[in-house]
Amino acid sequence: MKIGIGVVGAGMLGVAGLGAYNIYGSLSDGNVSAEPKTRTVVAEAPAADLAATGAKAFLEAWAKGDYEAAGKLTDKPDTANSELRTFQDRLKPSAITLTPGGAPAAASSASPAPSAPSGSPSAAADPNSVPLTFKAKVEFAGTATAWTYEGRLNLVKMSDGKAAVQWASSVLNPKLKPGELPDVKPITAKVTGVVDRKGRKLNSPTLNGLLATIKPAEVNPGDAGSGVVVTKANGSQETLFTITEPKPGPPAKVTLDATLQAEAEKAVQAASDGGKLPASLVAIEPTTGNILAIANAPATGQNRAFLAAIAPGSTMKVVSVAAFLEAGVKPDDVVACPETLNVSGRTFKNDFTGDRSDYKLSQDFAQSCNTAMIKKGQEVLKNGDMENLARDAFGIGPTWKTGLPLAPASAPVPNGATERAAQMIGQGKITMNALTMASVSATVQNGTFKQPILVPGYEQQTAARTLSPATLNGLRQMMNLTATQGTAADVMRGITANAGAKTGTAQVDGQKDDNSWFTAYRGNLAVAAEVGGGGHGAAAAGPAAAAVLKLGNNG
Repeated sequence: MKIGIGVVGAGMLGVAGLGAYNIYGSLSDGNVSAEPKTRTVVAEAPAADLAATGAKAFLEAWAKGDYEAAGKLTDKPDTANSELRTFQDRLKPSAITLTPGGAPAAASSASPAPSAPSGSPSAAADPNSVPLTFKAKVEFAGTATAWTYEGRLNLVKMSDGKAAVQWASSVLNPKLKPGELPDVKPITAKVTGVVDRKGRKLNSPTLNGLLATIKPAEVNPGDAGSGVVVTKANGSQETLFTITEPKPGPPAKVTLDATLQAEAEKAVQAASDGGKLPASLVAIEPTTGNILAIANAPATGQNRAFLAAIAPGSTMKVVSVAAFLEAGVKPDDVVACPETLNVSGRTFKNDFTGDRSDYKLSQDFAQSCNTAMIKKGQEVLKNGDMENLARDAFGIGPTWKTGLPLAPASAPVPNGATERAAQMIGQGKITMNALTMASVSATVQNGTFKQPILVPGYEQQTAARTLSPATLNGLRQMMNLTATQGTAADVMRGITANAGAKTGTAQVDGQKDDNSWFTAYRGNLAVAAEVGGGGHGAAAAGPAAAAVLKLGNNG
């Protein structure tokens, strides 16, 4: 490997003696003491010339590949040595040239650089340091274009009177945050177009921004380029430098259906009062987990369908009732529905008045009785049973890799009787989004959880278990009753064959109107919609979901 060090300006001091990094002898009666002292940082900035000397020595050692010596010229010798070696071993550059610079722009030698990258060593974090710059040129075999950047060093004064580099990963490159180290990895070309499952071009306000980030699950290895890449804490990758350009690939194919997508966007616009209310809708193919439509309001805003983390209200009763059925309760068992129910000082009530003491469980579900759900949960479930079933049978909780960023749904074990009661009806600390609730209906329809995906070929997580046949039959019976005689009957009229639904109304503290939720399936199509401030589930979210269900899945 070729190495080099840039020329340092005239007047720069020599670097003799800077190799001793961690101990120095103290004199006693003319002799070196037997007890070495550890070299530490002192609360005093080094002089400018001392800082420049320390920086030059460090850069020389780094460029020469003497990482042990370079490490000794920092305040964290072992860490610096290790990360410098890792940088070299992973990147395998053909040459590195490092040229010392001066103080960062708009900063004196004793003041911080205002634009210092997040996570980099800066005088703002340690006022007793001197920030300096350097020019880095990293060359690679196979390309004539070098990776060049301005690096940053902070110099601190050590207890032996010398200056040392304040070590951080960002010394290697200013874009690196603590603990991040780059690597050379294959990179693919940015997607130049996206087509649906039938090869039709997708072009819509909702999708244009989202799909620009899509990457095919499988890429021809011969088409990939290579680049210096850093993997972020959230798993995403950032390319710092392209070594060899990837070949342009064909348009990315996603699981969406252009016809259903257009209807979903139209339905969400109507449900959200022309985009005035936040809203989202997702359609899924139950047998595969393929996502067939995504719609949001506002259309060009956040991907609320994937990123919302809000209470799903009574749509969560699909999971609560599944837990009852798994515990041995039957749809025809009488489960009284009192007008109100007090749990540890909090009063829960229904959307209707009066006691319904003769209600069966199926009627409680179809009419969305909150008090019956809470009371039956207290009787037949242990704390956390419903939430554990949500994870084990419906896949709720683990992070799904769908092809787009996702806020994972959360159904934590409740803390206390009041929180437990609230979570039985989709409140408390339970948070979902339209994607998750569409998946819940898809699981009921299909009988097995299929993790939703947007890019064909992506690995799909599996659930730990499936629901029993009796539970699935009971859920389908009760969701169909809701669609034909319950709270969803009006919006599901004419599309009830092989179908089921559940409405939801979620209260939000400080919000005047409740959030509207609806989840349903018909044939091999499951849909969920939500409208912030839309009121009852059948009022806003229901018509949007039903409009998509009416088209059906003809893929």
